[in-house]
Amino acid sequence: MNAGDVLGPLTFTVTRADLVAYADASGDHNPIHQDEEVARSVGLPGVIAHGMYTLALVGRAVAEWTDGAEVVDLGAKFTSPVVVPAEGGAEVVVAGTVKSVADGLATLALEVTCGGQKVLGMPKAVVRTGARA
Repeated sequence: MNAGDVLGPLTFTVTRADLVAYADASGDHNPIHQDEEVARSVGLPGVIAHGMYTLALVGRAVAEWTDGAEVVDLGAKFTSPVVVPAEGGAEVVVAGTVKSVADGLATLALEVTCGGQKVLGMPKAVVRTGARA
């Protein structure tokens, strides 16, 4: 892994069934993640994915790109919701570049989109590369 390396985009399809499973696993049963009427009543365009579920997809991408390297930092700002339709799913695309490599750590600058719109602001990950620069 070298500074400037491009991390090819990975696409994840998010379905309503995924949101139910995530709610059960996380304990976050906010109805905006499962009930269309409730989501719209609070001004959302429809049922939305949990922000932390979206960030978890970033973690999956990082694990795939780095062959399971230790993630020492992962973060982003939640800027736009991932709207999940009742039928089919929403496609979340995670792409990025290696921003820097130093002292055994690689910093990844990421871009996370759904329908061509950024859904996470300033997403980044830092992974332990196992080698000292």
